[in-house]
Order: sequence, then C-alpha cells, then structure tokens
Amino acid sequence: MEQVTISGGTGFLDVNTRARAELPQSLRIALATGQLRRPLATTLGPVLDLLVDGDYHVSGPERLPEDQLLTPTDAWPPSDEARVGYYRTAIRTGHRPVAVVLADGERELIIDGHHKIAAYRAEEVAPAVVRISQGQAYSAS
Repeated sequence: MEQVTISGGTGFLDVNTRARAELPQSLRIALATGQLRRPLATTLGPVLDLLVDGDYHVSGPERLPEDQLLTPTDAWPPSDEARVGYYRTAIRTGHRPVAVVLADGERELIIDGHHKIAAYRAEEVAPAVVRISQGQAYSAS
C-alpha cells in the first residue's frame, strides 16, 4: 500500500459524487493490459490529480471478493457490448485488465473500468482492481 497526500487537486472526483474520469491514453493502455508501473501513485497521477485534497492510500492490483459491491459512475451495464467482449476474450486468455475504484469506507465507486468489471462478472472471474481509499497520513514514531 502506498500513501499519497493530494495538495492542489482539482476536486473533480469526490466520493460523494458520480463523476466519470477521462484518463490519458497511456494510462488507459496500462490499465487495459494490467501493466502498471510502480510506484502506483506516480502511474495513477492523472487520476489522483482529480481528487479533492487530502490523504489517500493506493493499493493493488488486487482481486475483489465475489460479493464485493461496486457503485458505477457511468451507465450500468455498459452499453458497448463489443468492448465488454474484447475484455472477456482477454480475461479468458489469461490477461488481467485493471479497473480503478475509489473507496470511501462505505462504498466503492468505479472510476475507470465499467467494461472490465462487466467482462470479469460475465466470465465469473474476480476483477483485478487498484483501490484508492481515503486515509489518514501515517505518523512517524
């Protein structure tokens, strides 16, 4: 788990709203292929810059439990069946595309990856996600 403090964020993404992020092509490709570089806070910088100022934890990619409820921030189920089909094929062949969720302690919002989550569910495979959660800064003791 990585800790990051956002200062000067745009506040576009907020756990109390249902906003959809437009991500740079390079990040979309990294998430689609599951090829995320570390540190995650740097790789996910374009997403983190959209958050309200505060302390966050970034973790993953990790597999979501089957019973984990996710809150969509876009149309559900996704209407682009071809894109869902693309991800289903990728998942069946062993690839693990990664979705991004923003957790506020009560719910987990899908920030990016509606088609990926739909494909994972259709294939009955636990989705791979990167989780951004609100958190307190660690104090050095």
